[in-house]
Amino acid sequence: MPTYREHVLAAIAGIASRKGASAIAIEKFIKSNNPDLDFKRHFLRAAIKSALEKGLIAVHHQHKGSYKLIKQAAPKKKKAAPKKKKAAPKKKKTATKKKKTTKKKTATKKKTATKKKT
Repeated sequence: MPTYREHVLAAIAGIASRKGASAIAIEKFIKSNNPDLDFKRHFLRAAIKSALEKGLIAVHHQHKGSYKLIKQAAPKKKKAAPKKKKAAPKKKKTATKKKKTTKKKTATKKKTATKKKT
């Protein structure tokens, strides 16, 4: 016996209106396709509410009393993660410190001033 939520999803898919399917239209569809079902409206409302919460259906953007199916993306198969090879332990390079080369300043010789003879 399908659940009310499954009936709701089947009804929305069966009605296939661009404007979505209202709760009344869903009810009529379920009653006409399942005459042996003892239909209870409060179960229908609860099923619509839970389907909205789970993201199976959505309120139509223009017709707020109507519901539409959300296109479910096919579940993508996860590719098996390639096994990572253990990298060989890297040798730590010793940092070679560059020696600072300081240029020695040549000492400037003082020029002796020549005295003028007057």
